[in-house]
Amino acid sequence: MGNCGVGFAPCRSGDRDLLCDTMEGVEDIPGAVMREGLTWTWETFPEYLDALAAQPHDIDVGMLVPHSPVRVYAMGTRGAHREIANDEDIAAMGELIRAGMASGALGFASSRTPVDRRCDGQNIPSFNVAERELVAAALAVKDAGGGLFQMITERGMTGLSAEEEFAVLRTVSHASGLPITFTVMEGRKYKGHGLRLLELAQEHNRSGGALIHPQFLPRPLGMIASFDLTSNPFMHCPSYRALAHLPLERRVTELRKPEIKARIIAEKPGDALLPLTALTRQFDLMFELSDPPSYEPAAGSSVAERARTQGRLPEDLAYDLLLARDGRAMMLVAASNFVDGSLESVLPFFDDPNAVIGLGDGGAHYGLICDASYPTYVLTHWARDRAGRQVPLEQPVKAMTSTPAKVIGLRDRGVIAPGYKADINVVDHAGLTLHAPFIVDNLPAGGRRLEQTASGYRWTFVGGTAILRDDQPTGALPGRLVRHARKGMSQAA
Repeated sequence: MGNCGVGFAPCRSGDRDLLCDTMEGVEDIPGAVMREGLTWTWETFPEYLDALAAQPHDIDVGMLVPHSPVRVYAMGTRGAHREIANDEDIAAMGELIRAGMASGALGFASSRTPVDRRCDGQNIPSFNVAERELVAAALAVKDAGGGLFQMITERGMTGLSAEEEFAVLRTVSHASGLPITFTVMEGRKYKGHGLRLLELAQEHNRSGGALIHPQFLPRPLGMIASFDLTSNPFMHCPSYRALAHLPLERRVTELRKPEIKARIIAEKPGDALLPLTALTRQFDLMFELSDPPSYEPAAGSSVAERARTQGRLPEDLAYDLLLARDGRAMMLVAASNFVDGSLESVLPFFDDPNAVIGLGDGGAHYGLICDASYPTYVLTHWARDRAGRQVPLEQPVKAMTSTPAKVIGLRDRGVIAPGYKADINVVDHAGLTLHAPFIVDNLPAGGRRLEQTASGYRWTFVGGTAILRDDQPTGALPGRLVRHARKGMSQAA
């Protein structure tokens, strides 16, 4: 937790709404869910960790010190408005980071991407901060005994070259000696940018300095478009906006009227307050979501290509497809990594021993992304079913166990061996199946989220206790907060 530099601590009572607005915009978590679900029994980061430790979990959780709350706590409104930090501000942030690390944080996280916005459309507090501030944060982590430095860079979206973007990471690495992980994706608009970042990381790692670990998603960023979810291709069209407040059933009744459909598909969408939602209007990357879902769709199956074959506008076909199942149909928008009609651009990341699989968003993007299922996808698609080049089964197993454990600094887990923590999955690999996402309403305040299930997991053990048997939870809650022991192995509190 704490990835991308967003979180809920440290936080004064007067800044709670700001942090919730940040989380709502960046991670698509409804404000009502947070207002009802957060207890706010803490102010400082150490108090927050104690609150986490007191909660029952089925699986272990760990926490990174998040940059945006630290910046706001240290600088007040100036931090929220992204003013340049002065010497006193940087010293105050350093003290907060050291306190967080001393209480057991696994590292520090930040974000400089323009995609991350508050729900009001404003950039988050850590956006585009000075290199000096990032270096100071890393040095504070180093002073406290070390940990992981996680960051989302600009990803080509601010006009920087890959070399310019990577230069910040290289500077932080040389100054602090910390292990670094950063988000890398290949996209159609920035084709080659992600692979160049991978090459730069490889060059840096061969130089013998502290390792920089590109963090990649092993499938497309799974944007899901639906009239029943956060985003759809028409949500920024004026005529759709006029109906968006209606309950789904009434909205679908209106959307089925020919004159309304004609008006909406003819309209040019307005500007998106949150850039992520605009990504669902890419008809050449939009596909019907099957069950089981295909995240490397067949050639010719996109909405744009199907519409071309039928002599229709892609907007027309997408509109009709989304009205299926009484407006509850879902479409996959392969917004990244699906370059030139395949996932071939992902293979070089699998082949790099220092790259790490991530970007699951298991507790975020409730109505837009459901990528927490990527471990099952790796074991099925990449290690069993893919028509093109596959990867040997032991490669993804290592990539999801001992590799991330080493990157994060968890030296008590990641392999099955005497003295290590007994976190073990027993998998029926031949029968392993990933099912299509669906909507559940089980968040605080009746909030909804996407969920995705799999079958073929015979047992899941956490610390030797079975939390799952034959795909069903046992009800056991042996999970603990993992506090980073600065010397020796990390330990569950």
